[in-house]
Amino acid sequence: MKFTELGLSDNLLKAIKRSGFEEATPIQAETIPLVLKGNDVIGQAQTGTGKTAAFGLPILNHIDVKRNEVQAVIISPTRELAIQTQEELFRLGRDEHAKVQVVYGGADIRRQIKMLKRAPQIVVGTPGRLLDHIRRRTIDLSSVETLVLDEADEMLDMGFVEDIESIIKTIPDKRQTLLFSATMPSAILKIGEKFMTKPEIVKIKSKELTTDLVDQYYVRAKDFEKFDVMTRILDVQAPELTILFGRTKRRVDELSKGLEARGYNAKGIHGDLSQQRRMSILKQFKAGKLDILVATDVAARGLDISGVTHVYNYDIPQDPESYVHRIGRTGRAGHHGVSVTFVTPNEVDYLRVIEKLTKKRMTALKPPTQEEAFIGQVSSAVEKIGDLVRKTDTEKFSKQVDELLKKYDATDLIAALINEVAKDDASKVPVKITPERPLPSRRKKGSSNHYSHNKRRSWHDNGKGSKNYKPRKEQNRDKYSRDRKKKRKFTIRVKKD
Repeated sequence: MKFTELGLSDNLLKAIKRSGFEEATPIQAETIPLVLKGNDVIGQAQTGTGKTAAFGLPILNHIDVKRNEVQAVIISPTRELAIQTQEELFRLGRDEHAKVQVVYGGADIRRQIKMLKRAPQIVVGTPGRLLDHIRRRTIDLSSVETLVLDEADEMLDMGFVEDIESIIKTIPDKRQTLLFSATMPSAILKIGEKFMTKPEIVKIKSKELTTDLVDQYYVRAKDFEKFDVMTRILDVQAPELTILFGRTKRRVDELSKGLEARGYNAKGIHGDLSQQRRMSILKQFKAGKLDILVATDVAARGLDISGVTHVYNYDIPQDPESYVHRIGRTGRAGHHGVSVTFVTPNEVDYLRVIEKLTKKRMTALKPPTQEEAFIGQVSSAVEKIGDLVRKTDTEKFSKQVDELLKKYDATDLIAALINEVAKDDASKVPVKITPERPLPSRRKKGSSNHYSHNKRRSWHDNGKGSKNYKPRKEQNRDKYSRDRKKKRKFTIRVKKD
C-alpha cells in the first residue's frame, strides 16, 4: 500500500517522499489507518519493520503545533531507542514544525529541563527519567492525548512496570494508547486490558531468513582496531558490490571518508542527506559505479538492490531482527552472498542472540595480516590491469612502447604499473574513527538508562523514600565496611610450641 492512500497530510507525505519511501511496510499499512481513527492498538512487530513511523506519522498528523503543551508521550526502554525515535519523528515532522524532545538517564537533567520549558508537543523518554521529571514537576502530562509504550516486552523484562504505572497515573484517562511489542506474552495482554480501551490487535509475522545462500562470518576486534582489520578483509575478499552498515550517521560519514582516503570507491547515505543526494548515490551504486555503499539501518530500509555480494556489519546491531534485514540484502536470486560482522569483546552476547534467531552459528574469521592484505591488493591490481589491456588499442601506442622498452626493463615497467594501480598500504593512510558508546550488556537486567533503573529499585528495596536513597556504589561500600567489621570479631591465634 502506498503512503498516499493512508490519509496523511501533504506535509507528512512530502517528508516521506524526501526520505525515499513510497510503499508502507505491513505494520505501517495495518496500523496507521486504525490510529488515525482514534483506536487503541496493540502491534506485534520486530524492530526494523518501520513501527516508529507506524505510530509517529498518525501522531504528527494529529497534534496541534499551535498548542504549546505535551500532546503525545512515547515511553522507550533504552536511551538508544529513545534517541532514534526522537530523530525519526523530528525528521518526519520537520515540515509540520513539530517540536519533539527526548529525555533519558545518564544525561544532564538541567539541559533537559531547559528544553522542556520550550513546550514540545511530543516527548520521548525512558521510564526512569520521565518519572524523575514528573516528580520534579518539570514536565506536565495533563494534556497528553496519545500514549505509546514502545518495546513493551523489553520494558517488562527490565522491571519497569511500576514506573510505567506511575507515569500513566499522571496522564488523562481519556486518551489513545498504543502498545508495540516484539512478542505477545500474557503479561502484555494484561497491560492492554488494564490501560487500553477495546484495543485492535495487529500481528505482523516476523521475517524469516534463508541462510543457506549466505556465508556468515564474525571477526572479534576492539573498536579502535576494526577499521584497519576491515580494510584488510576488503583487500583479501575483493567484494564486487558491498553494503557496509554503521550504527550512527556520524559513523557512516567517518567510514565513507576513511574508505575514500584509502583508495576505495565508497560513499555513505543516512537520514540527514537531501533526497537528491541520496538518490544520486543509490543510482551510482545500482549502476555498479560505486563498490561500497555505507549506510545506517534507517537509510537502507526498503532498498532493493540486486547483485550485492557482501554485507559488512561494522557495528553489530542491537536488535537481532535488524541483522536479518541487513544480511538479507545479499544471497538473492540463487546467488551466494557473504556477511561479515565485527564484534567487540563486550558484544559477544549479542552475537549469540543473533545465532539463536537465525539458527545458524557464524564462523569465526581470523583477521588477515598486512602481508595477506598486500597480496590481495596486488591480485586486484593485476585483474584491473588485465581489463585495461583488453580495452587498450596497442597499435596506437606502439612508438611510445618501443621507446619505453629501450629505456626501461619490462619488469620495472610492469612493477611500476602494479604499484600505481594497487591501493596504498593501509598503515600509510591513518584513519581515525570516533568510538561509539558501547551497547548495554545483555547479562544485566538493566538498560542503558541503568542509573535511573537502579535508583528506582533502591527506593523500593529500602522502603524509606528517595531521601534515604544511596547509589549502588555507596551501598556496596557500606556492605564492604560491615563485612570488614564482622571479620574483626574473629582473631586467629597461633599456638606456639
